[in-house]
Amino acid sequence: MYRRNRMKFTLLQDDDLEVDEIIIKHNANSKTISDLYNYLLNQSKASSSLELYKDDQQFYLSIDDLVFFETDDNVIYAHTIDQAYQTKYKLYELEELLPDSFVRISKSAICNVSYIYSINRNLTSLRLIKFKNTNKEVYVSRMYYPSLKSQLEKRLYNELQKK
Repeated sequence: MYRRNRMKFTLLQDDDLEVDEIIIKHNANSKTISDLYNYLLNQSKASSSLELYKDDQQFYLSIDDLVFFETDDNVIYAHTIDQAYQTKYKLYELEELLPDSFVRISKSAICNVSYIYSINRNLTSLRLIKFKNTNKEVYVSRMYYPSLKSQLEKRLYNELQKK
């Protein structure tokens, strides 16, 4: 016998809200609800921008334009294809703010898997990541490689599903 799960959907417009709010009510943990929550959370992160600095200027760049973050002399740099900016966030704060397409790859770096072109292995078990449309490179440590590989597999799976 086939039993279909039912869900009730309600959409309310409130012009007094300063920020859109989504509330999910459920009676039991389910993969569908968990997936929906993660999707909405990831979408809200992906559509945002980050305040960055270069010289004496402030910039507000879309998170989608950021290739990777790295620490150099206790300063966190956000790299685009052709520029580097400073951010006031620490790497652990960025891990919370950024969407799932960003993965911690070492103690000193986070990268956007959407920009990865290739990963080259060297003799010391470090792997060198090369990015699309730029000469910038960064290393992924052995400890963080499994999570990067998992995220790359998810990206590949999602791209295949779109076709």
